[in-house]
Amino acid sequence: MMLVDRSRSKGILGLLTFFIVVTLTGCSRPTVLERIEQEGVLHVITRNAPTTYYEDRDGAAGFEYELSRLFAEQIGVELRLRVASDLDEAYSVLEQSYTHLAALGLSQHAAQNRVGSLNFSSDYLTFQPLVLFANGNPKPKTVDDLVGQSIVVPASTAQSAFLQQLKDARLPELVWKEVDGLETPDMMRMVEEGQVEIAIVNSAEYSIHKAMFPKARESFALMEPLKVSWIFPPGEDNSLLEQANLFLEKSAQDGTLTYLQEKYFGHVDQLNYVGARTFIKHIRNRLPKFEETFKTAATEYELDWHLLAAVGYQESHWRPYATSPTGVRGLMMLTQTTAKEMQIRNRLDPEQSIWGGAKYFSRIHKRIPERIPEPDRTWMALAAYNVGMGHLEDARIITESLGMDPDKWIDVKESLPLLQQKKWYKKTRFGYARGWEPVHYVQNIRRYYDVLAWMKQPGINDGAVAQSDSGAGVPADDFNDSTPDMPRPFKIAPPML
Repeated sequence: MMLVDRSRSKGILGLLTFFIVVTLTGCSRPTVLERIEQEGVLHVITRNAPTTYYEDRDGAAGFEYELSRLFAEQIGVELRLRVASDLDEAYSVLEQSYTHLAALGLSQHAAQNRVGSLNFSSDYLTFQPLVLFANGNPKPKTVDDLVGQSIVVPASTAQSAFLQQLKDARLPELVWKEVDGLETPDMMRMVEEGQVEIAIVNSAEYSIHKAMFPKARESFALMEPLKVSWIFPPGEDNSLLEQANLFLEKSAQDGTLTYLQEKYFGHVDQLNYVGARTFIKHIRNRLPKFEETFKTAATEYELDWHLLAAVGYQESHWRPYATSPTGVRGLMMLTQTTAKEMQIRNRLDPEQSIWGGAKYFSRIHKRIPERIPEPDRTWMALAAYNVGMGHLEDARIITESLGMDPDKWIDVKESLPLLQQKKWYKKTRFGYARGWEPVHYVQNIRRYYDVLAWMKQPGINDGAVAQSDSGAGVPADDFNDSTPDMPRPFKIAPPML
């Protein structure tokens, strides 16, 4: 009997142990990652800037937006963005754990003085804080030259913290102005118009906007390069952070990060000071004569008129009687064969030229394989517009033979210059081509597009961009007054093609 009782006791004890384990397991709090997967939503806070998030003609865009979206896709949930009005709001949301992560395009140094134990992903981008001055003014060469200057810097950033360190350590007379919500184009405009003498800006955003404000020139690097990370709130566990680091590592290895950098920053250095000022002048003086034709033709062929106009500027600087030594003529620089094919009788008639160029580009764009996604498809169509479809296809074949992706512009643009080398072009169907030309052609048009699309936004007027060399604006003596109610030239970043 005792054996039976003991057996029964052991059985009862085993069942109790099982139920206790099950109960405890069922009551254990799920990890942050598990809760995100259960809700089906990844909450991300970001800011409206050209390096982070903005809305273009096709919807949401921006480096941080795309990277966050890809991360959400990897963990199988929906991305839900919240756009902070300023960095203080973003940090407040983080510290209260009202978001899962912040994709602000900032370094760890920017948050080093914040309250709370914020966490950071591995870095995935690098930028350099730069000192800008107005062309024509004495160029500062070191931080000591900043003493006595009117300086503006965005609030709650690593740059403002560094200036404070300089002031405390050895430059007690150094003063500057911090303004919440101040964006890089605002600061560059202030330098351009003489409202301030110095602006401290992010190198990536400076590169994007320098064509719009050519008088705001780079002087020197304020501090060491800063590495950009995602920021995570104080959490109960690191499950989401660890998953993010795995994603970022994979993105670096499979080329995703390189692709996004090329997409958003790969063409920003195409306009120098003289070229930028000339382009802006021609937007004011030459473009108005042809703008309506560009818009009408673009609508007919389902193109973006800014892109069509950018092609026209690259071809002829909007000169209707332009002629090349090879006999290419007109505003869109059509060959005689192309003009005949497009049923254009007079290449020197600007309206006919624009319509012919629109029709021709539309036809080329449709010949690019549909599997190639935008914007790569448009960039390849631009290359073909310049060098010919046959040479583009030769370059894509070379790209594939080298183990790269023939459907990605970032890879094809590496192969196009090889068409100038005999060991490569002798293997191709269409032979030699000046392969560097279509690469520069596409990069230039992308840059012209950025500037043109930005300047033609509703609410942008000539006074907001590179108005003159006189530096008119708020006197520097007024800089120490209370923060001015500065006009904002725009609320969203210039669209990136």
